[in-house]
Amino acid sequence: MNNMKQSLLLIFITTFISCTSGGRQSEDGVGRLPDWAFGGFERPENVNPVISPIDNTWFYCPLTEDSVAWESNDTFNPAATIYDEEIVVLYRAEDKSGIGIGRRTSRLGYATSADGVTFQRRSTPVFYPDNDSQKSLEWPGGCEDPRIAVTVDGLYVMMYTQWNRDIPRLAVATSKDLVHWTKYGPAFAKAYDGKFYNMACKSGSILTELIDGRQVIKKVGGKYFMYWGEEHVFAATSEDLVNWTPIVNIDGSLKKLFSPRDGYFDSQLTECGPPAIYTPKGIVLLYNGKNHSGKGDKRYTPNVYAAGQALFDANDPTHLISRLDEPFFRPMDSFEKSGQYVDGTVFIEGMVYFKGKWYLYYGCADSKVGVAVYDPKNPSLPDPLP
Repeated sequence: MNNMKQSLLLIFITTFISCTSGGRQSEDGVGRLPDWAFGGFERPENVNPVISPIDNTWFYCPLTEDSVAWESNDTFNPAATIYDEEIVVLYRAEDKSGIGIGRRTSRLGYATSADGVTFQRRSTPVFYPDNDSQKSLEWPGGCEDPRIAVTVDGLYVMMYTQWNRDIPRLAVATSKDLVHWTKYGPAFAKAYDGKFYNMACKSGSILTELIDGRQVIKKVGGKYFMYWGEEHVFAATSEDLVNWTPIVNIDGSLKKLFSPRDGYFDSQLTECGPPAIYTPKGIVLLYNGKNHSGKGDKRYTPNVYAAGQALFDANDPTHLISRLDEPFFRPMDSFEKSGQYVDGTVFIEGMVYFKGKWYLYYGCADSKVGVAVYDPKNPSLPDPLP
């Protein structure tokens, strides 16, 4: 084989590997997704953002004993699920009680949609800090960043962040109707004699599976399984969906499943997104990657959040098989690039299967809620590379 043929073969092999295994940029400058990944997702025309702040909805706060415009500053970072044959989005809403991200009080609003893009909203939140057993962990920062999954028999399990402006804690609540909730407190409170009770933790993605067109919580090896974490991706198991036990190494330290990568879009944070999905090709975890201002991918804005995907072994959900090297979804529209989070973000937390399509709901620059749709029968390309 002469040198010319060797060079052409090398180019072909490099391009093929980059397009099929990791999702790196192809030679035509267009991002490609491997066959295990979800997407591409397309933003419907003239509908985004689907949820924005409202100044004139008022809620009587039981802790301040006063009325507050509870969703007047920002509405973002939504969970999503199906109830009564409609999409329900529970979104994080901030009032104007403070200045800066994390310095206001967050409550969860409730919105329903029969088509996935137009929403009817309740005028009061359905989940919030109260005079209850969780007050010291949720006040004054509030209840943040929910993810929701549902069991076969219709029990909704919500993982959310309790924020008392001291320590963020991953917590659990359950409901049968998404309006009336039971709070159970920190997910890791009882594990290892409370070893992780005061550990900062966020972002719980419970494993689910699509059965007869319905996305429900799945067990692996007789236990429920959850990916979680903000900087690194960790895992935990549960017998009851309330008390979770983090998976640890022999020395008792948390087992890292994957971490930020220098030079990539996820070089600073790899934060779990919507409920993970068991598929014939393996378990797919959609996650949020933050680009490091110094060690990141120079093509993307410093500190920007974009969305990635990772594939785990279906029989061993702690074993990472593959991971996208490029984000499949990144800030593109003006309201995704500017808002409370000035560097821009498409922060994914809610994804539901509805009428044969996947609807992805995400926070836009920590200020509004957007939607994008993936049609498995007619997939779009992922967001273009910069």
